[in-house]
Amino acid sequence: MSDAFAQAFKDEARELLADLEEALLEMEENPDDLGIVGRVFRTMHTIKGSGAMFGFDDVASFTHNVETVYDLVRNGELAVSKELVNLSLAARDCILDMLESAESGTPADLQRNDEVIRGFRALVPEQEDAEPKPGRQGPPEEQADPPAPTVTYRIRFRPEPEIFTSGGNPLTLLRELQELGPCNIVANTCEMRPLDALDPELCYMYWDVILSTSAGRNAIDDVFIFMADSCELSVAVIDDGTGVEPEAGYKKLGEILVERGDLTKQQMQHLLGKQKKFGELALEAGMVDAATITSALVEQQHVKEIRQERHAQTQTQEAASSIRVSADKLDLLVNLVGELVTVQARLSLVAQELKRHTELVSVAEEVERLTNDLRDNALDIRMLPIGATFSKFKRLVRDLSAELGKEIELTTEGADTELDKTVIEKLNDPLVHIIRNSIDHGVETPEQRLAKGKPRVGSLHLAAVHSGDSVLITIRDDGAGLNVDAIRAKAMERKIIPAGAELSDREIWQLIFAPGFSTAAKVTSVSGRGVGMDVVKQAIEGLRGSIDVKSEPDRGTSITLKIPLTLAIIESLLVQIGKDRFVMPLAMVDECILLTEKEIEQGHGRDILLVREKLVPYVPLRKMFRIEGKAPAIQQVVICQLEGKRVGLVVDWVIGEHQTVIKSLGRMYQQVEGMSGATILGDGSVALILDIPAIFKSAEEAP
Repeated sequence: MSDAFAQAFKDEARELLADLEEALLEMEENPDDLGIVGRVFRTMHTIKGSGAMFGFDDVASFTHNVETVYDLVRNGELAVSKELVNLSLAARDCILDMLESAESGTPADLQRNDEVIRGFRALVPEQEDAEPKPGRQGPPEEQADPPAPTVTYRIRFRPEPEIFTSGGNPLTLLRELQELGPCNIVANTCEMRPLDALDPELCYMYWDVILSTSAGRNAIDDVFIFMADSCELSVAVIDDGTGVEPEAGYKKLGEILVERGDLTKQQMQHLLGKQKKFGELALEAGMVDAATITSALVEQQHVKEIRQERHAQTQTQEAASSIRVSADKLDLLVNLVGELVTVQARLSLVAQELKRHTELVSVAEEVERLTNDLRDNALDIRMLPIGATFSKFKRLVRDLSAELGKEIELTTEGADTELDKTVIEKLNDPLVHIIRNSIDHGVETPEQRLAKGKPRVGSLHLAAVHSGDSVLITIRDDGAGLNVDAIRAKAMERKIIPAGAELSDREIWQLIFAPGFSTAAKVTSVSGRGVGMDVVKQAIEGLRGSIDVKSEPDRGTSITLKIPLTLAIIESLLVQIGKDRFVMPLAMVDECILLTEKEIEQGHGRDILLVREKLVPYVPLRKMFRIEGKAPAIQQVVICQLEGKRVGLVVDWVIGEHQTVIKSLGRMYQQVEGMSGATILGDGSVALILDIPAIFKSAEEAP
């Protein structure tokens, strides 16, 4: 089996398992929705068929047992229950474990797999029980939709001759088709070579299949989902399920051969005038071979027989047109676009210096326009909706609330808000920490909520919305809120703040992100060790983001993360100190103001500036970075928003906005405080990217 094909299956299976988890949680909330049940069944069926095709026999065998139970569910013979959902979620985890075991080489937990299978088999009714088990309540006409007609398809499957060398097995696909319904298969060997000219690694056969199924066209496409690009496949409806009794007849043999393209109309008319049977005449004339005639006769007989029975439901879905691209290739594309942006900036600079060459200026402007369009499109390709991440947390909330004896409903908003793939990957762990803390510390038990006059079921809300070049992600619960007194007391006990310190509520709320801070009375599997929220802050600041906390007693807590859309190319502010230039993320900048020597003297040795009747602390970067030389008489202060406060950075000059392609620092410089990266300017020089939170943290800790 080719590694590339196996990896393609594993990637596809992981996506299917993510969709399966979401569908199972929806099914738990809407047990009577047969559409969701069908979605679960189709996902299981696809995983089973694809697993068998690509050599993952353990996955196929395991999934077959689950699929059997869901076939009963969709036929109304078994009701959706909490036990079924729990087993299905466990089965989903088992399948994922088998995929990861195949990658790592470590054995899967076979004992757990067997326990899950026994649980499913216990749900299957006894075969001799003629009475179906009760499903949904109500009159019979409300329990299931009227049966839909069975549709008959003509399928011609002609694989590429090299199918064996790429790990494919046509017989596996044909067996999958047989499982969809009554099926007749005819092998055509007319292209077979003599034995001395036959290559055993090539496939010389193709197959005609007549299939009657209620599973719909989409189920047929699923069988060939991994072979679509390596075979010729034609699927045509030859009976839509509304045909009458077989006595009404079906198409004549000649009509079938013409419709398939095996004969022309002229050839058919030539043979019709003779007295023999049409098939015999076609064979004698050498127009078709025996296998082709047999295939047409099989189709004719199949349709006559299938018209005697009409039952089950037909589902038709239009497959979306898409292409799977490796994430590494996308990363390489964005890196190359970043290099192009740097070169384009240099070209624009040269063109401005040589303004007399109008043609060069015109070309530079055109290159700038095209580069900007390419940059936007390349970054847009890496954008993913955050809804996929939100969906993962439904399972987390369900399992954790059950473990803690709480009842919590998770709601989401803005699931279509898009973020860079890299940002989304790095957001997962911080969001998990915040959600776990909200469930453990925030939302009360049902008894506590009822005693406070609240609804028994708590609420946890996830929301995402665009805000300029950033995304705001809010995690809000309706629990007890943050206990200001308890946080202050614990912070003093751990010497995080001095005794008697006067802090505002906002400053106290920020203490929950201090390393080692926890108000939990005891250590549990969920919390109490003082790790988690400080990790959240580090991760968000590593994304050049910020965190804002708001809380009201008995009304709940809201944590808002402000995250940049992308980590590859950002809009920034270019500043200069002496001969050195630096870059600040523009998303954090509020405004720029002048700073005179007189205003510095009015601070009486303190780095404080009065801006519109409010004091703003600032950090003189020339002094912090030990840059030699005398500062200009009038400096500039870049005022930024940091954790809800306005703070300033003093520079010599503000040059203006700049499109920054982020480059990571080498290993020798990664521990330098106050720097998060570097960029190459249009003239080829390097400018360091300032880590604003780290700069102010260092300034606060300085003696």
